[in-house]
Amino acid sequence: MTAPTSRPASAPEPTLEIVRRLERRRPLPGLYAGNARAVLQRGWLAVRTQNWTVLISGFFEPVLYLLSMGLGMGGLVGQIAGPGGRPMSYAAYIAPALLATSAMNGAIYDSTWNVFFKLRFAKLYQAMLQTSLGPLDVALGEITLALARGLLYALGFMVVIACLGLVTSWWALLMIPAALLVALGFASFGMGVTSFMKTFQQMDLINFFMLPMFLFSATLYPISVYPRPLQWLVEAMPLWHGVEMMRQFSVGAVTGVTWLHCLYFVAMTVLGMWLTTTRLRDLFLR
Repeated sequence: MTAPTSRPASAPEPTLEIVRRLERRRPLPGLYAGNARAVLQRGWLAVRTQNWTVLISGFFEPVLYLLSMGLGMGGLVGQIAGPGGRPMSYAAYIAPALLATSAMNGAIYDSTWNVFFKLRFAKLYQAMLQTSLGPLDVALGEITLALARGLLYALGFMVVIACLGLVTSWWALLMIPAALLVALGFASFGMGVTSFMKTFQQMDLINFFMLPMFLFSATLYPISVYPRPLQWLVEAMPLWHGVEMMRQFSVGAVTGVTWLHCLYFVAMTVLGMWLTTTRLRDLFLR
C-alpha cells in the first residue's frame, strides 16, 4: 500500500478557503456583498403587483395645497419677497417648498411604513441577511426604492408647476436633482429610525413630527414671522433646508448658502446610512 500523497499545487482549493478569500476582498466584509441590485429587483417585482392608485396617492397632497393655497389664497396675498428680496407671486413662492415636501413624502412613506411591515411582520430583512447579502446591501436597495418614489413625485409635481407657469428660470431644472437629494436624506434617515419602532403606536410618532415640520418649515410663509429663538429651531429642521434650497434654485438666486443646504442633506444621508446599516447588523447578525 502506498502512502497518501499531498494534494498537487494545481488542485482546486477547498470551498471554505475560497469563500474566506472573497470575503477579505470585499471593501466592507460582513456588511456589504456588492449585490444591492437583488434587493432592487425584489422591490420592483413587488411594486408591479401593487395598486398603483395607492402608490401615487402621496403625489396629490402637495398639488392640492398648491391649488388651494397658491391659487386661492394667493389672490389675497399678492406679491411676496422671495430669495434675494425679489418679488414673486405667492403661488411661485410656495411651489418650490411643496416640491421639497413632495420628495420628502415619497421617500418617507417607503422608508418608514413600508420598511416597518417588512421588518416586523414579513421578516423580510431577516431572510435576506441569511443569504450572502449584507446589511449595507439591504439598506442601499431599500433606500434606492424610496428614492425612486421621491423622484416620481418630484417629476410629476415639476410638470404641474411648469404647466401653471410657475417656472421662470432655467436654474429651476436643478430642483429635480435637489429633490432627489432631499428624498435621499429623508429615506436613509427614516429607515434607520424605523428600525427602532416595534408597534403601530410608535410609528404614529413619525407623523407627529412630520406634520409640524411641514407646517413650520417656512413652507407656506417666510420664517421671519417667527421670533428669533423659534427661527433657530426651524433652521435645524431638514425640511427647512430643502425648502430654502428649492426656492433659491427656482429663481436662480444661487449662493454659497445654497450649497450649504445641499451639504446638510449629504451629511444627513451619510448619518442615515450608517444608522440603518448598524441597526440591521445589530438586529440580525448577532
